[in-house]
Amino acid sequence: MPFPRALCLALLLAAAPAFGQSQSPAALPRPEFPNPQFERADWVNLNGSWRFAFDDTDAGMREAWYGGGRRFDKQIVVPFAFESPKSGIADPTFHPVVWYQRDVTIPAGWKGRRVLLKFGAVDYRATVWLNGQQVGGHEGGNTPFGFDVTDLLKDGTNALVVRAEDPPTDRFIPRGKQYWKEKSESIFYTRTTGIWQTVWLEAVGDSYLSHVRIQPAMDGAVRFDARLARPAAGQVLRAVVRFAGTEVTRGEVTADGGRASLGLSVTDPRQWNIGQGNLYDVSLELLRGTQVVDRVQSYYGYREVTVDAKGLQFNGRRAYLRMVLDQGYWPESLLTPPSDQAIQYDIKTAQAMGFNGARKHQKVEDPRFLYWADKLGYLVSGEMANAYLYDDQYVARFTREWLEVLERDINHPSIVMWIPINESWGTPNLRDRRQQAHLKSNYWLTKSLDPTRLVIENDGWEHVDTTDVFGIHDYARTGDMFAKKYAVLDNPTARIPDNSRAALVPGYEYNGSPIFLSEFGGIAYHVPGSPAPEGAWGYSGVEKTPEDALTRLRGLYEAIAKVPRIIGVCYTQLTDVEQEINGLLTYDRKPKFDVNAVKTINELVRGQ
Repeated sequence: MPFPRALCLALLLAAAPAFGQSQSPAALPRPEFPNPQFERADWVNLNGSWRFAFDDTDAGMREAWYGGGRRFDKQIVVPFAFESPKSGIADPTFHPVVWYQRDVTIPAGWKGRRVLLKFGAVDYRATVWLNGQQVGGHEGGNTPFGFDVTDLLKDGTNALVVRAEDPPTDRFIPRGKQYWKEKSESIFYTRTTGIWQTVWLEAVGDSYLSHVRIQPAMDGAVRFDARLARPAAGQVLRAVVRFAGTEVTRGEVTADGGRASLGLSVTDPRQWNIGQGNLYDVSLELLRGTQVVDRVQSYYGYREVTVDAKGLQFNGRRAYLRMVLDQGYWPESLLTPPSDQAIQYDIKTAQAMGFNGARKHQKVEDPRFLYWADKLGYLVSGEMANAYLYDDQYVARFTREWLEVLERDINHPSIVMWIPINESWGTPNLRDRRQQAHLKSNYWLTKSLDPTRLVIENDGWEHVDTTDVFGIHDYARTGDMFAKKYAVLDNPTARIPDNSRAALVPGYEYNGSPIFLSEFGGIAYHVPGSPAPEGAWGYSGVEKTPEDALTRLRGLYEAIAKVPRIIGVCYTQLTDVEQEINGLLTYDRKPKFDVNAVKTINELVRGQ
């Protein structure tokens, strides 16, 4: 049965932007403020048409392309990668070095203020120039960076140039599902090179907030730990907290050098819960006397996730994870969500099918996705995009970028779990004690920064003894096959079955953590009349009818529901991606099955 078109349309129409924006939505792509957890009122979106050039011989640095002497021969639509159709180029072949150029004019009202240039993400290495002067650089394709460019600005037009380098065959780079061969195949997809998230400017005061960690507690207490850039003596941090537009508490504290820590309390706090995105808005102000030097809008939620041998507890109540694997790819824009509405549509469609969360797979997702997950009460497991091979340079790259991921996303209430490594990617030889130590160090590093969330050190298999949840991947074709394999778990001391690889690294014993079936299913079905990608495949073959696919799906859920030690599931997957056709939706987001049929099957497993 097809997915009801009326519901599909309703979900899309309900997806409306939440924040004001500096320019008309028709004027440029992705016009909304890119990071609602750290939003300033005065900003300029730099998305849209940029001049662009491939640099296949890597001549640009030698010939000083950053100085304005070369006229770039192409146009590209930022923030879409050149490999994607929405970029206007749609060239999926290898181009390891690319250049961008555009003119920037600073609003007259910003005179006397400092100006920050920010990038949501550039894959993989970026170097930035303004008016021929190097501003700085960044390595890491998944995380944001920015610069104070005030002292390099001039009146009128300013020339902004970006060089991006992304060696496509370097498998020591954390790259997720981006393939190191030119043509995608199997579980690997078309690459994303260069700018792939929003670029923007912000106006701030002479001192300004650079980062704020928000730490709420279930009794209503909340602490704001702020870092300040260019701090001055006698400054004060003020926080005003509101719920549904009504002020509930406020307070101030004197900043101590470059830091300020303020504790407040909310009476009878409304809990953020599954399907109920109760958020508290907070205005954070940096003051010098009565003058507001900087102001940032943010938000947070009161929620708690814990786990014991019996399973998951969410806000003190038992909960069952009913997640869906979400790769976050689109046919027209690859890793970049094509619009804010597209993000909302994916979440709302998944919720309509009975899923209460997503495992964002091998992708550090756009902050707007996490914002809408926060708003809609949608659980998220945050995952790093992995490399494939291990050496010292890989460890340095991975660790540096994972720290940046945690800093960017740590305040999102929707994130309930961190997964640094998937299926031993980047650690292919776990008989090597260094690679074992890498798994453990990722766990403890994550816990040292965020003890409030669950951590899976190596999702899928080859666990060591540091994991809060025992994530396993099993693509048993039928429920009968699954039930037979996992009947041993009726015995609490039984050994967890192996899958493609051993469940445990040799020499390690199961630590007793509850089991999360974090990948299963992968049931493929090709909708008649839709494009058939070359190499189309699914786990255990492709079903001929939607009824056959749903019968297999129901059988798997019925079998899983009878295994008490499984505390949650993650179905593979939400959408088709290129040649991988095991989605509940097609690649262009047309549902393959009746939404209520999928929802009914999802409800076979217990919990919320």
